[in-house]
Amino acid sequence: MLVWKIGPASFTSKVHLFWGALAFWDCLLWPFLLPPAPRQSNVVNLEWGLLSYGDSLSFPGWCCLTGPSEDGGLFLSWGSLALPGSSTMFLLLPFDSLIVNLLGISLTVLFTLLLVFIIVPAIFGVSFGIRKLYMKTLLKIFAWATLRMERGAKEKNHQLYKPYTNGIIAKDPTSLEEEIKEIRRSGSSKALDNTPEFELSDIFYFCRKGMETIMDDEVTKRFSAEELESWNLLSRTNYNFQYISLRLTVLWGLGVLIRYCFLLPLRIALAFTGISLLVIGTTVVGYLPNGRFKEFLSKHVHLMCYRICVRALTAIITYHDRENRPRNGGICVANHTSPIDVIILASDGYYAMVGQVHGGLMGVIQRAMVKACPHVWFERSEVKDRHLVAKRLTEHVQDKSKLPILIFPEGTCINNTSVMMFKKGSFEIGATVYPVAIKYDPQFGDAFWNSSKYGMVTYLLRMMTSWAIVCSVWYLPPMTRETDEDAVQFANRVKSAIARQGGLVDLLWDGGLKREKVKDTFKEEQQKLYSKMIVGNHEDRSRS
Repeated sequence: MLVWKIGPASFTSKVHLFWGALAFWDCLLWPFLLPPAPRQSNVVNLEWGLLSYGDSLSFPGWCCLTGPSEDGGLFLSWGSLALPGSSTMFLLLPFDSLIVNLLGISLTVLFTLLLVFIIVPAIFGVSFGIRKLYMKTLLKIFAWATLRMERGAKEKNHQLYKPYTNGIIAKDPTSLEEEIKEIRRSGSSKALDNTPEFELSDIFYFCRKGMETIMDDEVTKRFSAEELESWNLLSRTNYNFQYISLRLTVLWGLGVLIRYCFLLPLRIALAFTGISLLVIGTTVVGYLPNGRFKEFLSKHVHLMCYRICVRALTAIITYHDRENRPRNGGICVANHTSPIDVIILASDGYYAMVGQVHGGLMGVIQRAMVKACPHVWFERSEVKDRHLVAKRLTEHVQDKSKLPILIFPEGTCINNTSVMMFKKGSFEIGATVYPVAIKYDPQFGDAFWNSSKYGMVTYLLRMMTSWAIVCSVWYLPPMTRETDEDAVQFANRVKSAIARQGGLVDLLWDGGLKREKVKDTFKEEQQKLYSKMIVGNHEDRSRS
């Protein structure tokens, strides 16, 4: 019998665990608190139930002299259960003591393995190579599953992959004027110099562009998960596959059991450990006087906790060119795919975070972190004040003793296939910029956070039930703003360098289009280009 002692209804008191059978003795007329002369003993396994003070039981005249006790023990007399305090409850679970002992041993072994192979290596920043071996094993399984599916599709004469719209339209990097001239040249026998300002054939250009945008929109598809070329045994990425074989289905079911019954509890335990240590550690460090010792402890507490959180995602990260890691007084800018980008970078470097003050658990973490490290948090009313934000950031980077600021200039999460427009605010400060390119491997798990479709809790659950998070991080050489360069040009130059290093598509579109309509200025820009071409032709003929 497992007895769980619960305190008052508010659950504010300590919790005690007891196990063993409750031995009930026939007390009859013997005094309640005196050792009786038992005539008979019996071990009673009570049914599952929640017992509190005064509850009637089906064993009148019996009292408990052994088992869990406080102030003389639990006594059962005249049909009611006498407890030490009226606010105390006992939860009786019908578990055999052997099962309880085995459960305790299992938990002890599991905690020891976590401590030895995950938590301690995370503290010292070392790895035993278990995650890389795990990744190689997964690659072999994925390759076998894909080969099996291809064979099954050929045998059944099925199409393994359905047509997908990405990349089905060949686009030439030509300007509006060049394409319209080409249409006019192919559809008219007149010389181009004698063509009128407007031709009906010009409509075909705009119709074609409209159809291309509908069929293959290069912006909207950046806000949805990319389709994989091969299946990774996750149903969330299996859009176009069909049932092939029983063996493959069994393998998928086994994967579900491993991910949800083993990996998920393990990862939740690690995440809880990392977050708890971060809050407790930064709070304690915050009470120390400012100095090198406080900075040393704060740095290693942050690194330790972030590394534990990285292991909670089974993240396998490869860092390149570490000699270019951001230095104090600078700004680290990176492409943005997921909220875990922060953990990926902070597990290898010490940064000052920038963000809005939140409530709830995130607010508790923010308040604890700022005690140990000079992070830059803004109130909700201050976020929209660009001048105030720029002033706070400028004051931070001008102090060369302060940590580099970590910023994601895109302002929203992109699906890691491209880099979209960088906001110019962080490039107006005049500080040294340290570009960082992050590229995830979607084969093991999609790290992209589609915030319009999933909440934070759902997203984290999807991350923790994936096989792993595999990514590469490149530290690019530091860049500074040139004398003849404005903030927008500097931001585009940094963005191009990140896209080129990470193998991403460099787009000029604003990531804010994820939630907003296209501004009229974008439409007017295309109209101006066409009008300029027509007016230019008219002016040229007038001068001639």
